[in-house]
Amino acid sequence: MRIAFALLWLIRFLPMPVIGALAWLLGSVAYLLAADRRRVGMINLRLCFPELSDAEHKRMLRNNFRYMLRLVLEYSVVWWSSAERLDRLVDIKNLHYVTDLREQGQDVILFYPHFVGFEMCVFALNQHLPLVSVYSAQKNDTLDAMIYQGRQRYNNAFIVSRQEGLRPIIKAMRKNHVPFLYLPDQDYGARDSIFARFFGIETATITGLSRISQLARAKVVPAIARRVGNRCELEFYPAWDNFPSEDVSADTQRMNDFLEARVREQPDQYFWLHKRFKTRPEGQPPIY
Repeated sequence: MRIAFALLWLIRFLPMPVIGALAWLLGSVAYLLAADRRRVGMINLRLCFPELSDAEHKRMLRNNFRYMLRLVLEYSVVWWSSAERLDRLVDIKNLHYVTDLREQGQDVILFYPHFVGFEMCVFALNQHLPLVSVYSAQKNDTLDAMIYQGRQRYNNAFIVSRQEGLRPIIKAMRKNHVPFLYLPDQDYGARDSIFARFFGIETATITGLSRISQLARAKVVPAIARRVGNRCELEFYPAWDNFPSEDVSADTQRMNDFLEARVREQPDQYFWLHKRFKTRPEGQPPIY
């Protein structure tokens, strides 16, 4: 692991187009070798885009592998390159949707789905905004220490363990109205989840966005990360009106509908290698 980190540290000296070319090569190899992840990705794409041919699914998935390898290689940039370099690599659009609310004394939850540019964008954002985020410990101690240290590089992040629950998250948000960076769009199992449609599929989805926004009396502002060539773009959207409502199921469906629309705009940049549909309604057969 230490050798891998040493190689990653060296990669930061490469120009971004070279890092991109290296990711393209390694991602193409990973697509061929990682049979299990390839199978998961193909199942996801076939379910979500049944109107496309298998050739189109394979093209999208190869691109997705390349993007994922680029995400990994660009940890070299987000952890060790200068803040100025990172800031130049990310265009932040409509940040005022967050800053205006903070100036009005409002707490904010950033709905931040898993797109391939999310790490690059959030490190750039953390230069401009303090953030509250949730952290899950990694099994490898060296990797765990490196990720935790990386997230603290600007001394501007308040990290809460996933095991600590909601109370410390809300407490950290209320201190200076620090936005909570929230990524609720993966399969976390049946606990605290309901089934809401995502690409027409009944999908186990946690209800935290609705529940936390109600408990914290916070506005929800979506933020979407995109790769654009050798750069990234982070776009903020207006805060959702009438959210949360009195219907948690409707709120959760609203979240999935918004996410699906954004995925359709950049379908090869979502986290398709994750088993998003692993948890099934009672009586339904497994998908994977």
